[in-house]
Amino acid sequence: MEKLAENIWKFKGVSNIYYLNLQKKMIIDAGFKNEKTRLEKELKEIVDPKEIEMVILTHLHYDHVGNIDLFPNAKFYASPEEIEAFKKDKVATILDPETAENFKVELHPLTELEGFDIITTPGHTHGSICLLYKKEKILFSGDTLFHNGMGRLDLPSSIPEKMDASLKRLDEVAYKLLAPGHDY
Repeated sequence: MEKLAENIWKFKGVSNIYYLNLQKKMIIDAGFKNEKTRLEKELKEIVDPKEIEMVILTHLHYDHVGNIDLFPNAKFYASPEEIEAFKKDKVATILDPETAENFKVELHPLTELEGFDIITTPGHTHGSICLLYKKEKILFSGDTLFHNGMGRLDLPSSIPEKMDASLKRLDEVAYKLLAPGHDY
């Protein structure tokens, strides 16, 4: 666990998870299911997972949605485009049949969030999003942008021809801290 800013923590794992205690207690991405025990233990050092009110999913790959059941009282959000892709083909969107079969939460479209800019960044997936927390200028980039590269474009849910435009859009964002989905 690493504190990034006032009321913002990063949990490192196969994929990164972020806890924000702002206007609501929220999680950005829910991580890889094989890390559930460690995540729950680390989270409980600062918040009871049952107190999480919202979980924002930058995209729906299995390594970002694996621990949704840790947050029984949360509402779950993704981009409208990612929700539509999920409705059309769960397995191609999540990339793991077992995780897709067990994904039982209702997804709500994330179109606005107080204090944040929501940036649509298709490429890694149809409905990938990044979130800029304006107060601290932290960019939560999911699997669109990493410190040393970008997300894969060879997956069933990828749209490679849209990644360049998404990366150009992020080039125009004045962020101070990059908070990616993976530490590559």
